[in-house]
Amino acid sequence: MIPLAAVLSGASIGAGAALLIVEVLRPAPALGPALRRLNEPAPLRTEEEAVNRDEQWGRWLVEHLADVPGVRIPHKDLALTGTTPAKFLLTKVALAGGGLLLPPLSTIPLLLLGVPLYLPVVVGLLAAVLLWFTPDLALRDKAKRARAEFAHAMAAYLDLVALRRAGNVSAEQAMEQAAQTGHGWAFVRIQQALARSRVDKVPHWESLARLTAELDLPVLDDLAAIMRQSADDGASVYATLRSRAKNLRSELLAAQAAEANADSEKMTAPGALLAVLVMLLIAFPAVIRMLNT
Repeated sequence: MIPLAAVLSGASIGAGAALLIVEVLRPAPALGPALRRLNEPAPLRTEEEAVNRDEQWGRWLVEHLADVPGVRIPHKDLALTGTTPAKFLLTKVALAGGGLLLPPLSTIPLLLLGVPLYLPVVVGLLAAVLLWFTPDLALRDKAKRARAEFAHAMAAYLDLVALRRAGNVSAEQAMEQAAQTGHGWAFVRIQQALARSRVDKVPHWESLARLTAELDLPVLDDLAAIMRQSADDGASVYATLRSRAKNLRSELLAAQAAEANADSEKMTAPGALLAVLVMLLIAFPAVIRMLNT
């Protein structure tokens, strides 16, 4: 029985020889058409065409893989970070395919040395599974940072709305004027939600509640509830808004302190290990001298 490595080697050598013969025996092109092709401007492939092509492939994957068990698309995190489901799923499939094919292809020369065939396959499967979940972890971390950044922006937005309400401005006008003050992505999302409410002819707090459900932003839901209460009973919400902004800042500071403490604890083990290594390095000559005497 012919070994698989010999078959693959022979196929590779035969394909290379065939390509070499085709290139050598290819007839010389006609001079006139060749010069015309050289003088013609090359077609420009814009970045938008490449993006559209990736989106088309990604949409095809979404249509065919969305209902497959184990394929989960986090729509809220994607909407928060501005990533489309098509691009997200295309990235997952590309990484998993690369992890699956790269180990077997890179170990083809080792097959000639007698490496078992199942070993590259197992490594490829493990790499594919690991890379399949890598975009999910990266997206989760990115969405977490985006929600923290949005919370910081909401603390400022609550104060701005409170100041507008203190100037006897209506609830909806106060929300619009406060949103126009900022230029960050969080304020832009609020501006888009308020503009959508004007088009749909619904109260602004309903649009904010809808945005909360779409992006999973609990801090925005608090503002919607406060402004809805102000419109229902006409109560003054200046103190409520300022109190909520103060509490939100305290929560953010506490979260940052807890994260800093966690990072400090993570550095304890490496620091202790480094100290032990330094002590062993210092004591090693003395121990060797004692053993030799």
